[in-house]
Amino acid sequence: MRKALISVTGLDTTGIIARVATKLYELNINILDISQTILSGYFTMMMIVDLSGSKLDFDGVNKELQPIREELKMEIHIQRMDIFDAMHRI
Repeated sequence: MRKALISVTGLDTTGIIARVATKLYELNINILDISQTILSGYFTMMMIVDLSGSKLDFDGVNKELQPIREELKMEIHIQRMDIFDAMHRI
């Protein structure tokens, strides 16, 4: 399983979860876990996803998220879970 952590942050607006989840569905990426909250008008979402079903590599997935970043005016970061886990073991 190739897992990644996706974080989405920015001003809250309608359809953020739907837009990001739809793009992941189109890329055949499975959402394993999700958490979202709104703090003082700022939307924050963390997702753990499985990239195994996608035909794209990590960089390809990141590039596919760019139009959503621009459309929603949100920060969307994707990080490999193995690197994330290693950083937090130190």
